[in-house]
Amino acid sequence: MATLSDVARRAGVSPATASRVINGSSKPVTDELRERVLRAVADLQYVPNAHAQLLARSHRTAVGVIVHDVSDPYFAEITRGLQRVATDQGRLLMICNSYRDPERELEYVELLRGQQVAAIILAGSGYHDATFTRLLNDKLAAYEATGGRVAVIGRHEHSGDAVMPDNRTGGRLIGAELCELGHRAIGVVAGPAVLTTTTDRLAGLREALAAHGRGLPEHRVRHAEFDRDGGAAATAALLDADPELTAVVALNDSMAIGALATLRARSIAVPRQVSVVGFDDMPIARDVTPALTTVRLPLVEMGARAMSLALDPAAGTPRVEVLPAEVVRRDSAGPAPEVTPVRPRSAGTAAPAGSRPPRASDGARPSRPAAHPPAS
Repeated sequence: MATLSDVARRAGVSPATASRVINGSSKPVTDELRERVLRAVADLQYVPNAHAQLLARSHRTAVGVIVHDVSDPYFAEITRGLQRVATDQGRLLMICNSYRDPERELEYVELLRGQQVAAIILAGSGYHDATFTRLLNDKLAAYEATGGRVAVIGRHEHSGDAVMPDNRTGGRLIGAELCELGHRAIGVVAGPAVLTTTTDRLAGLREALAAHGRGLPEHRVRHAEFDRDGGAAATAALLDADPELTAVVALNDSMAIGALATLRARSIAVPRQVSVVGFDDMPIARDVTPALTTVRLPLVEMGARAMSLALDPAAGTPRVEVLPAEVVRRDSAGPAPEVTPVRPRSAGTAAPAGSRPPRASDGARPSRPAAHPPAS
C-alpha cells in the first residue's frame, strides 16, 4: 500500500509538499508541483490515512449517530435527514445500531468518543431507567468536556440540544379522531413500556379519551416490540381478550401493519368492523390496503434539524425544537359500527388547524366508501 513518502519520491518533492497538496493546505504550492503530486497519487492509487489526518487537524470530520434499529423505517427516514445535512457539510456519518439494548448504547458512546467524532446524535427514544440514564449522562458529559457536541432526537433526560417530535399531541389527535367517529371500545398496540416514546404517545391518547368521557382500561393495552410481528401478536391478544373492540391504535406504523395482517387473517373487515390507526406516517402507510390513517411526524426534517444542531456551535442554553404532529386520514379508520360520526369529515385532510391536506400521492382518498373488504 503506497505511503506519503512513496508519493513524494514519485513526484520528486518533499513529503511536506506532498502533504500540503493532498490535504489542501492554504500554503502556496506552484501549479507544476501540484500537478506532479496529484499525478503520483493517481499512479500509486494512494489513499490518505484517516487516523493520521485526524491527528494533524483540529477539525473533526466524522459524526456518530446511535439508532435503535436501522432496519426500522422510522429510523431509516430520520437517517435520510441526518445524511443530507452531513453530506452538505462534508461530514462522514457513522451509524451505530443499538437494537434497543441500553448496554450497547453505552458502549457506542465510548467507542465514538475514542474515535474523536465531532458530534454524537442519539436518534432513538430515551429510557425510563434511572441507572442507565445516569451512566449515559456521565459518558456524554465526559465526551462534551473534550469539545464534542451532543444532540438528541426524542425525550431524553439529557440537558442539551434536542429535537422533539410532538408525540403527546399526536396521541391526543388520534384519540380525538376515533372518539369523534363514535368509537368506545378502543384497544392499543403499544411499544415497550420502558421507552419514553411509548409513554408519551400513550399519555396523549389517554388524555383525549378522558376528554371525551372515555377511559382506557389496562386490559385494552398490550405492549410488544415496535415492529410488524409485535403488532400482529399484540392485536391477536387484544381481540382474544375483548372481541367487542371496534378500533385498534398502533403506536407506530410497523405495528399497525401487523394489526392489519391479524385482522385480515381473522376475516375482520377494516374499517367496517374494526378501524386501525398508526403513528409516524412511514412511506408504506399509503400503500397498504386499506391505506393507513396515521399520525404524521416530519421524520426526515427531524434528522436534518438534529444534525444541524449538532454541527452548530454550542449555544449558551440548550436548544429544544418541537416538531408538530398531524393526523392524516386515509381509509383504515371509519365510523364505529352503527354509529354516526360526531362531525362531518373530509377524507384526506390533516387534523390541526392550518395544516396542509395530504397530497394525492400520500394515498389519501377524496371520499370514504361505506364499507371495505378485509385488510390486505
